[in-house]
Amino acid sequence: MAPVLFVLAGVLIGGVWSLHRQGASVGVIWFVGLLALLATAGGVLWLLPGDS
Repeated sequence: MAPVLFVLAGVLIGGVWSLHRQGASVGVIWFVGLLALLATAGGVLWLLPGDS
């Protein structure tokens, strides 16, 4: 599951860059960036050892 979250984060980061270059509103850029950050954090947390 972690690789899927990291791929999603990469796609969202690319989307942020694309939105920025196209001149999208700052709110949209921040929202997509937040989603990318959450996907990255989810991938990292998924990799942490813990009780099953």
